[in-house]
Amino acid sequence: MHDILRIENLSKSFYIHHLRQRIEATKNISLHVSEGEFIGITGKSGSGKSTILKSIYRTYLPEEGRIYYHSKAYGVVDLTKAHLRQIIYLRSYEIGYVSQFLRVMPRTTAREIMERALLEMGVPRDEAQREAVRMFEHFGIEKELWDNYPMTFSGGEKLRLNVASAMIKKPRLLLLDEPTASLDQESKGRVRSLIEQLKNHGTTMIGIFHDLEFMKGLCDKEFRMETSSYV
Repeated sequence: MHDILRIENLSKSFYIHHLRQRIEATKNISLHVSEGEFIGITGKSGSGKSTILKSIYRTYLPEEGRIYYHSKAYGVVDLTKAHLRQIIYLRSYEIGYVSQFLRVMPRTTAREIMERALLEMGVPRDEAQREAVRMFEHFGIEKELWDNYPMTFSGGEKLRLNVASAMIKKPRLLLLDEPTASLDQESKGRVRSLIEQLKNHGTTMIGIFHDLEFMKGLCDKEFRMETSSYV
């Protein structure tokens, strides 16, 4: 089993203009993830856990280090150097990202969000429609919300939609940035069930969870930010 992702000496900082200070987010982080593996990243608040995921997704561009991703489309790609067209393609077809925040176009319905996730991958419309309904039902999103705008949803409903719209694509690599932060126990159970299905499907995952109990039995390894090591 080969590494699907390898991070070498990743460092990222941010300049806070009003304080005239540079804040170090991560320093010399190195980790590797084998294909089909689930790595849980743990550490105190502010230790840089989310920075790692956002650097992989290229929301952030690190100052130092390399992020090598073994893609299906391009072979091994350094995500810190890849062309924007490659990044857009990988986000559409291979790399998914789930956070506790939902960012969508204001005049897009929940059904359109779900179906579009598959349509942009070339999935036939009738199949995309069926899969969207299956995911709505799995996550307990009420039918009256399907054709409504997410801006009207509660926080928990938005989060469930966010998780569902990323997982519906069954990406090769899925980044989970505290996706269950504001969910009730029933909704957490639905997320866990789908994570288990994706693991069985062969999806590689890197996750950050406040609820360490949630991670038990899911993660193959834990990467601790304090020591930059696996346990």
